[in-house]
Amino acid sequence: MAEVLYKTTGYYAPQHERCILWNDPDLAIDWTLTAPPILSAKDQTGQPLKTAELFP
Repeated sequence: MAEVLYKTTGYYAPQHERCILWNDPDLAIDWTLTAPPILSAKDQTGQPLKTAELFP
């Protein structure tokens, strides 16, 4: 289990929300899982980092 805190400077804008694929092979993170993770609907639609939209 993890607790995540975010510091924000503005209002929530869902049109700007993005999600990186949790198991992106380019990131090569060894999660050492013993069972498949339970992902939210949003996390199931994550995109690879190399195709992520960049903001100026």
